[in-house]
Amino acid sequence: MEGVLEVPEYYLCPISLQMMRDPVTVTTGITYDRESIERWLFSGKHRDCPVTKQPLPPELDLTPNHTLRRLIQAWCVEHASDGVERFPTPRPTVDKSQIAAILDEVVIPQTRMSALQRLKSVVLESDRNRRFVEESGAADLLVSIIREQEECNDGDEALAILCSLQISGERLLDLLRRNDDLIGTLTSILSQRNDQSQAYALLLLKSLVPVMSPSKMSDLREEFFSGIVKGLQDKVSRQATKAALQILAGVCCCKRNKVKAVRAGAVFVLIELLLGETERRRCEMLLAVLDQLCGCAEGRAEVVAHAAGISVVSKKILRVSKLASAMSARILCSVAKLSPSPPVLQEMLQVGAVSKLCLLLQVDCGVRLKDKAQEILKLHSRVWRSSPCLPPLLLASYP
Repeated sequence: MEGVLEVPEYYLCPISLQMMRDPVTVTTGITYDRESIERWLFSGKHRDCPVTKQPLPPELDLTPNHTLRRLIQAWCVEHASDGVERFPTPRPTVDKSQIAAILDEVVIPQTRMSALQRLKSVVLESDRNRRFVEESGAADLLVSIIREQEECNDGDEALAILCSLQISGERLLDLLRRNDDLIGTLTSILSQRNDQSQAYALLLLKSLVPVMSPSKMSDLREEFFSGIVKGLQDKVSRQATKAALQILAGVCCCKRNKVKAVRAGAVFVLIELLLGETERRRCEMLLAVLDQLCGCAEGRAEVVAHAAGISVVSKKILRVSKLASAMSARILCSVAKLSPSPPVLQEMLQVGAVSKLCLLLQVDCGVRLKDKAQEILKLHSRVWRSSPCLPPLLLASYP
């Protein structure tokens, strides 16, 4: 549109440089498009006017510039024949008093569901509304509804809203401190509720893992890991699967949790998912978690026990990405160094794992990955000497 018709400069937002749909004026007198200035302010990184650089008050009111909006709309109508689209009149904004009124209705059981639905609509409308709802203390109320209404639709709706608030950082840590049973509540949802609620619970747990204290993380129950593995196995959605993998990667940093995840069946599920996965990023995530679980004897035993465990890992070498190849080699190295029974070494030879490791020595895959492959091959060169791909130098070194 700009290439054909020049838009008046004062119709453009100073941030986005696009025509303003909902112009609002801040206390410095500068007018911006509402969506752009709210994104600027509510990201948590800025508290100043983008143009004047003057500080803005914490309780900032964005005053709608109705006159400018009408001028813009009139200009759009005038130039409709030139292909200019008329912007619709923006919806009225919600203030904190209206949010407080909705929360008052949420407290009452008879009006709770309808109030929750209105609150959800408000939260999804804009970042500004989301911040206002969060600042109103709604999160603790939502947690209490989720906890008390586990078998009701009210709890499902409250769970969806809590997830949509996208609370993070210190605010999320404070919420967890005030609601010490939140992890347990979300864990029970993973095994008892519908697919959508499972997805929301996984997304919330993913955000909670980074703020968990080491003691809380080490005290996670077996049921927690069973729920995460169930979320992986059910494949509710790609987003939920990704969240489950991120949760496992975050909590399996200690051996105690690795063992719990393995006992919950994580290794079996990861291998089954790897068998049918071709997407690069998903393969990398699956291999990363599997690599972590191979850090304990129980994890390595499960990889070896699965009929396709060693085979699927070796097949990802040089087929997905350099990162996937490196993690696959790490997994094979863990098994070959720490669980090198004769049947395992023979299986590595039969399924082509040894051939893949030999191939790594011949391609441009990075020094560290070559060293890892050479380490494994040297370690068991006597056993694998019958392999036609084993480099003569290794055979000569280990007669």
